[in-house]
Amino acid sequence: MDQLQRFANGKQPTAELTIQDERMISPDQRKKIFALIHDVSQFTGYDERDAEMVLKYRYYAKTGADSFSMSNCDVTTANQFLTFILDFCFEWDIPFRTKLWDSIIVDYHLTLQCIIHRKCVICGKHADLHHVDVLGNRKRNFTDHRKFRFLPLCRIHHQEAENIPALEFAQKYQVRGIKIPEDDLVMLGIMTRKQIIYWNKRYEMEGS
Repeated sequence: MDQLQRFANGKQPTAELTIQDERMISPDQRKKIFALIHDVSQFTGYDERDAEMVLKYRYYAKTGADSFSMSNCDVTTANQFLTFILDFCFEWDIPFRTKLWDSIIVDYHLTLQCIIHRKCVICGKHADLHHVDVLGNRKRNFTDHRKFRFLPLCRIHHQEAENIPALEFAQKYQVRGIKIPEDDLVMLGIMTRKQIIYWNKRYEMEGS
């Protein structure tokens, strides 16, 4: 706990526990990974075998993972590699096929990537940020956005979200808003460091 407090630099310390799932890669995982590799191949001009090799080498370099085969790797490795390829596609703006996009499970990581890269979490089109929690009479430039949840939605889905209850929208599309980390709020221009410092001092004065 002492180490967590020191590394957290005054913020609420958090820790992540990862449990390795040793079951063998599922056919569905393998199908999604090869579909993404196909998209990378089509976009870059590499043939699919070369695209797979390049992506694996990048994955090994970034994570320090051991080499693995798509025929018999474990479930955890397959999930981590799938997430890595998704991140690669977001970074290089490689388009997803609609059928594949619809089959991807929406989680925190994918939603945050969609927010950062301005892609609709439902359909993959260009997105604006939707406040899931109602702002009320607050002015956007005088709001602590760390307390609010966001969803990246295209114009059509954004309009739908504004016209129906939030719970109904979330259940219909199986999506939920997320809170954006401080660094990403600043990077996206939603808040400034000066605003964050202001709110932190205000909370200290209020004892919250």
